[in-house]
Amino acid sequence: MKDKHRNGRSHEASGQPRNGNGRNGHGRSPGTGNGRPGARPQGGPPQPRGKGLWLYGIHPVLAALANPRRRALRVLMTPDAEASIGARLEVLGQSNPSGLPTPEIVTRDVIDRSLPRGAVHQGVAAQVQGLDDTDIEDICRATEGLDNARVVILDQVTDPHNVGAVIRSAAAFGAAAVILPERNSPGDGGVLAKSASGALERVALVRVVNLARALQRLKQAGFWCVGLDGDAQTPINEADLSGRVALVLGAEGEGLRRLTREHCDLMVRIPINRGMDSLNVSNAAAVALYELARRA
Repeated sequence: MKDKHRNGRSHEASGQPRNGNGRNGHGRSPGTGNGRPGARPQGGPPQPRGKGLWLYGIHPVLAALANPRRRALRVLMTPDAEASIGARLEVLGQSNPSGLPTPEIVTRDVIDRSLPRGAVHQGVAAQVQGLDDTDIEDICRATEGLDNARVVILDQVTDPHNVGAVIRSAAAFGAAAVILPERNSPGDGGVLAKSASGALERVALVRVVNLARALQRLKQAGFWCVGLDGDAQTPINEADLSGRVALVLGAEGEGLRRLTREHCDLMVRIPINRGMDSLNVSNAAAVALYELARRA
């Protein structure tokens, strides 16, 4: 991490959160028990056993069951899904220190009644407990000594599909965490987990009360805070992005809030063809993360 200020911006610190969509620098303007898999009789809608959230889809469920930090309460599968992934679940159950619940073999409509309308579950769902909370201090400790550490900051991105897709890109390009405000951001439930396609188990999801203070703490830990904005003067491919970088994106439409923008050291844009106003926030995150990975 270089000590010099890039682009003349200072590290000094410079609301009611708004729900909306933002310019993201991607345009010109703008988710118990032990035992092997086995069949249980088909029955009515499953009843929750203790607190938990439902994840669904093959990739999110397998990733959750493979995560030793995630406790599974129930696993529901159709006969077709059991034939497809039952052997993999058996291996996971044998390797999991606390074991896995015995899968319940049910009809597709039983799973449908446990999930949001229209959920694409591919014949498998799991009721799991949430992961332990991770905070900014955890991320600072985990990335200490990593010269090219990357984290992603999302400022009021409210669509769980977008947040999940950003988490997936963060995992693909080696980012340590995705950080978002507690208010006006989606919970880590089934829609987000499905969009993340298993990456929710690999990338820390950090929720903070005050995003500006979180950015300031990251700066103290040596991160360079780089915001994306379609009106920024500096194209991302021409910016100095060496060292530890916190990539900051706002929601489509509104973009970064004023206080968040003031805590960024540098604003950059993704150059796109004229005639297109912007990229989707998750697409912009993927492009920017690739550029950071290419530099590293």
